[in-house]
Amino acid sequence: MGKLSLLQLIVSIMVALALAHDAGNYTMNKREKRELLVRSKRRWVLSTIELVEEDPGPFPKIATQMFNDRTPMLINNYQFRISGTGVTEEPMGVFSIGETDGVVSVHKPIDRETYPFFHINFDIMDKETGNPVDRTLGFDVAIKDINDNEPYFENLVTKASVKESLPEGYLPVPLIVKDRDEANTENSAISLRVLSQEPAEPQINLKQVEGTKMSQLTFTGCFDYDKVKMYKVTVEAKDHGKPALSSTAVVNLHIIDSNTHQPVFKNKTYNTQVMEMESNREILRVAVTDADTPNTPAWRAVYSIVKGNEEGNYKIETDPKTNEGILTVIKGKDFEKTTVTNVEIAVENEEPLFVCGSGGPNSPKTLTAPPQRVNVAVKVIDVNDPPEFDKKVVDVYVKEEEVTGKVLYTPKVTDVDSDVGQIRYELVKDPAGWVTIDNKTGAVTTVKKMDRESPHVNKDNIYTILIHAIDDGKPPATATGTILVHLGDINDNIPSLVEKELVMCGNKVIVPVEDKDKPPFGCPCSFSLGVDNGDKTLKSHWKLDPANGMEAGLVSLKTLPYGNYTVPLVILDQQSQEAHDIVQVIVCDCGKGDKCRASLPRSSSLGPAAIGLLLAGLLLLLLLLLFLLLCQCGGKTFTHLPLNLQEEGNQTLIKYNEEAGGSACKGEPMLILTPTTPNREVIDGMKQATPGIPVELCESL
Repeated sequence: MGKLSLLQLIVSIMVALALAHDAGNYTMNKREKRELLVRSKRRWVLSTIELVEEDPGPFPKIATQMFNDRTPMLINNYQFRISGTGVTEEPMGVFSIGETDGVVSVHKPIDRETYPFFHINFDIMDKETGNPVDRTLGFDVAIKDINDNEPYFENLVTKASVKESLPEGYLPVPLIVKDRDEANTENSAISLRVLSQEPAEPQINLKQVEGTKMSQLTFTGCFDYDKVKMYKVTVEAKDHGKPALSSTAVVNLHIIDSNTHQPVFKNKTYNTQVMEMESNREILRVAVTDADTPNTPAWRAVYSIVKGNEEGNYKIETDPKTNEGILTVIKGKDFEKTTVTNVEIAVENEEPLFVCGSGGPNSPKTLTAPPQRVNVAVKVIDVNDPPEFDKKVVDVYVKEEEVTGKVLYTPKVTDVDSDVGQIRYELVKDPAGWVTIDNKTGAVTTVKKMDRESPHVNKDNIYTILIHAIDDGKPPATATGTILVHLGDINDNIPSLVEKELVMCGNKVIVPVEDKDKPPFGCPCSFSLGVDNGDKTLKSHWKLDPANGMEAGLVSLKTLPYGNYTVPLVILDQQSQEAHDIVQVIVCDCGKGDKCRASLPRSSSLGPAAIGLLLAGLLLLLLLLLFLLLCQCGGKTFTHLPLNLQEEGNQTLIKYNEEAGGSACKGEPMLILTPTTPNREVIDGMKQATPGIPVELCESL
């Protein structure tokens, strides 16, 4: 304080000296005082203000006071203003400042968890002008935390399902706890503990997950679904503040049944039987009991054959409804080789067996146990075995069209149960009827010539025959033999045209051929024009290009009128076997396509104008006929009026072919038609009409 007074004294002396230096009686005006103040280097003391949250008051309450550490005597010339959070921004009405004394006051309690920090702008205004005298300054208000929030669990009640077979250690139940108080302080530091659990075994504890705010339940021991199916665990969370605050949450653990019981066979042994060589039939069902929850993986049985099925004769499956094991024979057993088979069946569950250890915390929980087993005696019942061909499928090679009566195959048959001499044979498949069979020996003989090109022969040139060998057992047993007759080709087919009617749109048409024989008896073929039966124009109109191959090219050498043309051809296969055929060629207008255009319709319709003209012509014709009937010359009726209608039309002329005057015509004037045909005969220097048409129409007087 002494230093401040000394500083004020020095400033006063300096001002007095400056005034004394002026020669006149000069008084400093207010503006000069302000300029002097502005130019002086003052310093406002601003710092962070700290307030305690939830301060109970009373309010208003002084937080701090603004002051200048260099010119305190001039502070009355200014007024103070503040703005920012807590003043002009939300939450408003928290802070205010005295305009003259710079005292900052608090008017209400503050929640740090909502507003942990305030930034306030500070301005010094000139009282007379209202203008700021310096740049805007600022100060901060920090809210000091108190322990006013208890820890809280994200879930007050947590439900979790835990398998009975879960090994001791962590439970799949994370517990997340939070505290709204300031982080990294005693107020937000949390400790967890298990307050209670029902029932008490196995013991459940809590463990903090390192590096997180999450804790997880742990347990030691084993759960037993048969005894307890649900646990209720109450957990407490407490902070380290003063006073400490806490909260609780409840965890409900539902225990899910696991495979803790082995399936047990209801019978210790089983017996069944199967007919000799019988297959694909259920022969036995085995049943088990299981104390685990039905229709769960811990209860569902899985059966297997561990002995007695080395040849793969049996299989066993689980019935999903009854949980029984279904034993099925899938490959027949031969009585002559085996009469009884001992089959050993084992059973387990879909889920591995779980057995809780009792040797302490580190003892294993899942123990392996041998599966339950049972023995099944399968008796094979003897039946009549069918005969056996030495070869079930035999290949025979012959050429087509060979003479009949040839023995294709005689089978060799054995039978362990019957006399081979009593076996009879039947022909069961001969689609073309080409063979017969001897009922006693089984010899297959041809009765018709075989044709390789027959539809009953497949694409590999094979004709299939099936025969049966039937013994005299009770009931009789049957064996089937297959004879594959491979037919060799001969040149027994001539080439032929694929299409005998072709359309020629240009000057060339392709003529395809076929030959049912295979090489070297079939095509490619050679082509030539056939005999033209005296018509020597055939070779002048046509040629073949190409003339070899699977098709020929028929080319017209001249432009042909539209119409139908017959072209005889000669075709030779590779063995020069000759075929004569005729191709019909239609020459027409195809346009831009490859087919003949449709011809114009032969009928047409008449319009109204045409019909009118037709009627007028008919009427004119009737009038003409009427005039002909009424025409008379010299009292005689006109009997003949020749007409000559030509394309260039008719002209009406009066003939004056007499040198002297002729007799005048009597009667009414009449129309005289004169033919205009120029080709007339000249008789006596006169042109005469065409024969049959008179020149004169009236008799002379």
